[in-house]
This record gives sequence, C-alpha cells and structure tokens, in this order.
Amino acid sequence: MERLEQFLEWGGTKRSIVLLVISAAALVMSLVGDHRLPFDPAWIAVILCGVPILLEAVIGLVTEFDICADVLVSLALIAAVIIGETFAAGEVAVIMQLGSLLEELTVARARAGIERLVRLTPRTARVVTDGGETVLFAEQVKVGDLIRVLPGETVPVDGVIRTGVTSIDQAVVTGEPLPVDREPGDEVFSGTVNQFGPFDMEATRVDKDSAIQRMIRLVQSADAGKAKIVGLADKWARWIVVIALISAGLTWLVSHEAIRAVTVLVVFCPCALVLATPTAIMAAVGNATRHGVLTREGDALERLSKVRKITFDKTGTLTYGTPEVTAVRSFSGSLSETQLYRLAAAAEQWSEHPLGRAVVRCYRAGNGEAPACSRDFQMLTGRGVAAVVEGKQVLAGNGKLLSAYGIALPEEISREAEIYRARGGTVIFTAVDGTAAGFLVLSDTLRPSAERTVRQLGEIGIAPVLLTGDHDSAARYVAGQLAIPEVHADCLPEDKLTYIGGCQDAGESVCMIGDGINDAPALKKALVGIAMGGVGSDIAVEAADLVLAGDDICEIPHLLRLSRRMMTTIKCNLVFSLALNFIAIVLAIVGILNPVAGALVHNAGSVFVIVNSALLLGWRGKTG
Repeated sequence: MERLEQFLEWGGTKRSIVLLVISAAALVMSLVGDHRLPFDPAWIAVILCGVPILLEAVIGLVTEFDICADVLVSLALIAAVIIGETFAAGEVAVIMQLGSLLEELTVARARAGIERLVRLTPRTARVVTDGGETVLFAEQVKVGDLIRVLPGETVPVDGVIRTGVTSIDQAVVTGEPLPVDREPGDEVFSGTVNQFGPFDMEATRVDKDSAIQRMIRLVQSADAGKAKIVGLADKWARWIVVIALISAGLTWLVSHEAIRAVTVLVVFCPCALVLATPTAIMAAVGNATRHGVLTREGDALERLSKVRKITFDKTGTLTYGTPEVTAVRSFSGSLSETQLYRLAAAAEQWSEHPLGRAVVRCYRAGNGEAPACSRDFQMLTGRGVAAVVEGKQVLAGNGKLLSAYGIALPEEISREAEIYRARGGTVIFTAVDGTAAGFLVLSDTLRPSAERTVRQLGEIGIAPVLLTGDHDSAARYVAGQLAIPEVHADCLPEDKLTYIGGCQDAGESVCMIGDGINDAPALKKALVGIAMGGVGSDIAVEAADLVLAGDDICEIPHLLRLSRRMMTTIKCNLVFSLALNFIAIVLAIVGILNPVAGALVHNAGSVFVIVNSALLLGWRGKTG
C-alpha cells in the first residue's frame, strides 16, 4: 500500500509538470496571436490549471468552510472569463499552479521508519523448560520465563542474566560504542545482540513493555505536534478575500466599469506571495545539497532558523563510534610499549571479543601483522585471553583475569589505568610470564571537525548540549575537550526525549543531531532532527529532517547560517510582493491597469521573487 501511495504521488507530480508545460505553451500561442486553433489557446491553460483550483476551492468551502487563497483566485478566474479576459485568467491559473508544484516538490512526505524498528524486534525466543528448549513467538514469553540466548542472537525481551557470561552490543538502546560485559545478575535489553557465549536470562519485561517496543511507541508519538509550514497567502486568505471583494465591489459601484472590478480581483491574486516561500526554500535546499546535506522535510530549514540550542549525541556524531587503541603503557623494564602492544595483539588474534578484534585491527593498521600465537590459546569469557607468543605466556584482559592466574596488579598500574577510565577509555591489562607488564587503552576518538564546529556554533549564538547514552566519565571527558558546558550522560531513548520535550515546553527551540537507533525518538521530537547519513542507522535517517550525507558535522554552522539567510530572503520576497500588490491594486482601481496588464505585473513580481531566491543557490556565509 505504501509503495502504491508513493507511486501515485510521483505520478501526480509528473502529471502536474506536464500540464504546466502544455498550459505555458498555450499561453505563449495566445500571446503571439497563433490562430491555428479554432479557439483562444489560453482556454487550455484555464481548463488544465484553472479547473483544479476551482475544485480545490469548492471542496475546501463545502467540507471545512476553508477560505484559502484558492477562493480568491477562483473568483478572479470566473470574473475574468465572464468579461472575456481569457488570457489573464489562464496566466493567473498557471502562476498559481506553479507555486503549488514548487510546494509539492519542496515539502517531502515524512517517513517514520517504524517498519525497520519492527524488523529489529526478535520474533522468537528459546524458553527453557524441564523438558528442554521450546521456541515460542517473542510476544508469548511471560514474566519469569527462563530464556536462552545463543551467540549472535538478539535478546528477545528485557531480563536479568541467571547463568553464563557474555558481551552485549547494546548500541541499539544506549548508543554506547563499545560492547559491555555481562554476567549473572546484570540486566539485558530486548533488541541488543549477544556477541558470544550462550546465557540464560529471566524475563522481567515482555511484549509491549520491552525496551525495543517502548522505542517504537516513542518514535510513533514524538512527531505529533511538530509544526508544519503554512503559506502566508493561506494564513491571510480570509482577510485577502474579504478585502478583495469589498475593493472590487466599491470599484464597480463608483466607476460602473466591470473591467476595473475584475482587474482588482486579478491583481489581488497572491501570485508572487505564493512563490515567495517555496522558491527560497528550494534554492536553500539546493545549496544545502551542494554541501552534503540532504533535506527530507521541506520546512526543515525554516524551522532550523528558529533553533537556539543543539543537542549532540556523542558516539558516531562527535566521535567516530569505533574503538581505537589510543594508548599503550608499559611498566616492564624489559618490554617497550611497542613490544607490549605486539604481544597483546598476537594474543588477541583468535579472540571473539569485539575489543580483542579492535586491538588486532588497530595493530595491523599501524604495524602490520602480529606474530602468531601458539595452540595454547584460551578465551575466558568475561575476563580475557591467554596465549603463548614466541615462548612467552601472555595474558590480555581485565583485572579478574590477572587475579585468576594469581597475578597481583601493582598500585602504580591501577592508579594510571583509573586516569584513562575517567576519560572514558576501556583498559586491557597485559601480563607476560606471570608479571603485570602494562595495559592498552581503547577509546572512541573525536572527529577532527568537532571542536571547530562547536566553536562556530557558539559564535552564532547556539548553545551546544551533550546528550548521550554513554557513561558519565566518557561524556564529561569529551565535553571538556570540546568546551560543551551542559552534559547529560547515561541517557536512554526516553531520557533524551524527555529532555528535549522539557526544553521545548520552556520555549527553547531545540535541534537534535544523532546517528543511532536510540536517537530516533529524540530526532523526531526535536524541532529539527539531523542524522548522520553515512554511519547512521536507517531508522535514525528516516526519523530525521536533514541528513549529513558525508557525516561531516562541520557543515552544521553553514546550515544554520543558510537557514537564517533563507528566512531573510523570504521576508524580502514577501515585502516586495505585498508592496507590488498594493501598487497594482491602486492602479487597477483608477483604471490604469486592465486584467491582462495586471497579470503581467504579477509576472514581473514573480520573476523578481524567483531571481532573488535563486541567489541562495551559491550563497556561502562567513566562517570562523
């Protein structure tokens, strides 16, 4: 059904373009006096472009008593046709339909991305019973059931681990870049992925109460109330219609000339006014596209101009979102840091743990292949690995691993490791031949453009906020590097939603920038949502209004300046349009303008609006 609707919408757009081209050609034939047809060619424009306007006006009046700009245009078309000014009627109809087409092309249909979220929901669960395992639909699981989750499987419901030790990728819920180790007593969430090691868990929240289902409901509801663009002509349509009718009526009563009254109706038609906003938006959208920003909602830039606070997700937005070895510390007199790194990478070569794989990847990227470890490799789930490398017994893992082998961790190593943990790093301790030798640190790394972006936002009066599901220490370390004063860490999707909702209830217009599935509700709730298109999830992209196709956040300051420049252009267009209408009305009342001349004046106004808007295409504001 959705594909059919999209096809019909696209078909409608193509049909509108074809009808406009035919109508414009007919008007040209009428203007040059082409008499190859047995009737005035302007009638083609009146029928193809004018009749839809009449129908829209009638339907709006009858069903909702909606007095929009189409009502005034319809009155002008009918009056012009009655007195024989067919060309003027066709010209007004074409210009109005052109404005409607531009709005259709500019304003995109919202795509919630709910279907992708639904596909993330596990469909089945392994329920452990006295008779063995029974595979049930996930919605049939009850609180208290014992569930078994195998390596690589998605956790079907929320629960608490009872037996087994593993590592969980829970980026879907918290956005954390690194997997977290889980053991008996720890909580796990539906939609997260078991990295390795089977475990049994007791179900605590099932079906609609589970984490992934709550997120689906958040995304569905967060878009409610987000303002949509309304054309100024339609906002003022009721007053325009009343004033136009009074002016035309008085003109006819005083002058006793119907043509003057019709001219007043024609010049009252808000042609340039209708084009003022969509042409500027389309040009600004074109500018944004040239800078790698894709616009999914036509009014997104208009809303962005009102933003005074930007909330950033950390992982994948301000940082790359992948663990990197950022430090190697050796406390052994016989091993350099390079040698320690080499031994640790060799020991991790057969590891299934994501952090172990990250160590090997980073070592290979900078140093080439690590030496092979022997067949004596052991992986101790939840602790680390043990292997023999070049005749040396090498351990790489957490403090529990070293304790299991009876190796004491010196105070000096523990103290320095805590410094790195406070910065948000994950520490892998390394022991060689029964002695603690040092450690490796894995961290998420900042994007090079992050500091400059945050600084430029401050220069244009935008307050940055860090809103992340990562741990407090990691969040505050990143915020300190970027001089972001306000930090909210350990945020679940509903926490981000609540914060943004609270800001907007207090009258603060908020833009959210994120990349993960857990950011989708906040992206929807914010006045403007901006998603990272390259590393970002499809669901985050679907929930956003704007998408950074190249994941380059350095374009955000330009985007904000562009949105403000666009609004300035729109205001100039509106002022010019209103002034032109006022002058044309006066000239029509005194009889200087006839309907055709009035329509041509509108053409001139429309051309000015289009040219002024087109200047936005190549505009580039000053950058700090």
